[in-house]
Amino acid sequence: MKIIKFIICLLFGLMFINAGLNKFLNYMPMEKPTPEQMELFAAFDKIFWLMPLVGTVEIVGGLLFIFPKTRALGAIVILPVMIGIVIHVFTMDKSPMGISIAGVLFLINLWMLIDNKEKYNALLK
Repeated sequence: MKIIKFIICLLFGLMFINAGLNKFLNYMPMEKPTPEQMELFAAFDKIFWLMPLVGTVEIVGGLLFIFPKTRALGAIVILPVMIGIVIHVFTMDKSPMGISIAGVLFLINLWMLIDNKEKYNALLK
């Protein structure tokens, strides 16, 4: 079970590292955006610091998530981005593939939060 958990966390972390790096290097192709998405991208252009911040959080959170010693912190760092992804997929994307991927990633994030709940006790006191 320990190996399976490590592999799942490794893949989860690598997915976020890849997504974060793509925000800086733009190497993954995108499908043609819808008019709604164009509005969203225009807003992101106005808030010029937002995508680099999200990319940095994804890279750092992904790295932290990979290693067992820092996984609890990585799960907390990734959580706001993960919530944003889930909200985006359910409100704008709505594709079955996007919903299923976001759902699985969100469940993995929740699993690691619950699995490491004893490490958060000091924060909650």
